[in-house]
Amino acid sequence: MTTATAAPTVRSRVAELAAAQIKRSQEGYLRDSPQDVAALARLRRGAGRDAADLPDLWTLVDTSPLHARLDGVRPLSEEELVRAENALHSALTLWAMHQQSRGTRMHRPHTRGRPTGLGAAVRRLMPPDGVDEPVRKRLVRAGTAPDLTSLSQRLRDLIVLLRRADIPLDYGLLAGQLYTWQRPGGADAVRREWGRSFHSWQEPAAPAPARSTAGTAARSDDSDKDAS
Repeated sequence: MTTATAAPTVRSRVAELAAAQIKRSQEGYLRDSPQDVAALARLRRGAGRDAADLPDLWTLVDTSPLHARLDGVRPLSEEELVRAENALHSALTLWAMHQQSRGTRMHRPHTRGRPTGLGAAVRRLMPPDGVDEPVRKRLVRAGTAPDLTSLSQRLRDLIVLLRRADIPLDYGLLAGQLYTWQRPGGADAVRREWGRSFHSWQEPAAPAPARSTAGTAARSDDSDKDAS
């Protein structure tokens, strides 16, 4: 008996496409590939700007997979395509600004053990035992943006802070959220995700002090004696 596999959502396709493109560009940039270094320089000029204003970047943000005919997957509507293209443009250009002059990966996939969603990344900018109000207000201000272009501009301000602190972000996750943001009611859903992400960050526990080898050996000897 075969189990039917659910068709990928538009959001998941946008997230996967953004992550794949950024991963390739990131690895090339870190290898100092001239092509990728030049592409990053062009992309970062688009951070916070509308995709339609920058035709120079159309060859760098590859949206062709969104037009591919996939078995069991319906074609995207015009509205879905526009939202997806806008989200990809915003995510890739913000990553390019984040990665500029950094020798480590500023795109890092989110895991439960190492959360790299936007809320968690912003929380890392703050002291472990308190909240930095100016930083928190920047996140809140981003969450109240009236449209995607304004949101990208406000996110750019946060990305500058993350870049200075070498704090990575999951840009695939962000791209999916930017897609959802443009849907009716989507902004509320994304704000909730950012809030959960903010509270998901936990300061790593300090490593336990190394135990004395001699003490360990002594305890081992005692255990052997007790067992005999």
